[in-house]
Amino acid sequence: MLSTMERLGLDMVHAIPSLFTVLLILLIARFFVRLLHLFFKAIEQGSVEVAWLHPETAQPSRRLASAVLWLFAAVMAYPYLPGSGTDAFKGASVFIGLVLSLGSSGLVNQVMSSFMITYARALRLGDFVRVGDVEGIVHHLGVLSTKIKTLRGEEITIPNAIVVGTTTTNYSRFAGTDGVYAPTSVTIGYDTPWRQVQSLLLLAAERTPGVRKTPAPLVRQSELQDFYVKYTLLVCPDLPELRLFVMSELHANILDAFNEYGVQIMSPNYEADPEGLKIVPKGKWHAAPAKNGE
Repeated sequence: MLSTMERLGLDMVHAIPSLFTVLLILLIARFFVRLLHLFFKAIEQGSVEVAWLHPETAQPSRRLASAVLWLFAAVMAYPYLPGSGTDAFKGASVFIGLVLSLGSSGLVNQVMSSFMITYARALRLGDFVRVGDVEGIVHHLGVLSTKIKTLRGEEITIPNAIVVGTTTTNYSRFAGTDGVYAPTSVTIGYDTPWRQVQSLLLLAAERTPGVRKTPAPLVRQSELQDFYVKYTLLVCPDLPELRLFVMSELHANILDAFNEYGVQIMSPNYEADPEGLKIVPKGKWHAAPAKNGE
């Protein structure tokens, strides 16, 4: 027993230089990681500009570089760990590697998808986007998932692999410069002058708060159907995240304008003209329980 204890004690003493080497490697790695953090933080804040890196990709690039640096440090420190050359240590390493490789295939897919989202610059924090059937503001871009807050106050978590495999519409990217058009359509009969319909749609857009004057609203005759003409009105909301409320107000103004000038909207389809126009007279615009002014 004493001989065994003596041998273990001597092995621990002999391992001190190797442990010191491991500690030195970790300290050097930590030093370079902190330098990387300062460098990428300066790029993210805009105080340093480099041609090959954008500010919105600085944070994930820092994480990736730090992970690579720590992995390199672990590889360098591995031979100096006590017992690293024994069969038991090698067997445990193989077992852990096998478990990780079998259980992390989905995890690796999500992580790689997050890098694709980041470096493709498809989404940024605060953007108003539509991913599949989900529409809202991006408030978290994670390694495994993307979180979107809808206009109803819901938080939708979407795995990054689904974001990569789904068409994503970004309403905020050009909203502050070129403007992003939002479409809405009405169908009007052939007996109504198209110039009158265009004027009514533009009048409704002019009455709607939250619609930009520049670029100006546009009207297009998008389809010539059997019973009617389909007109599409294109407007640019001031704030992309309020487009749902702006479009609701626009639709109300379209209904009011067409009723005011006695122009019948031809939806839904019908096969014969009714005896009277299907419009709401101005005197009934505020029929109960609606209040005047609403």
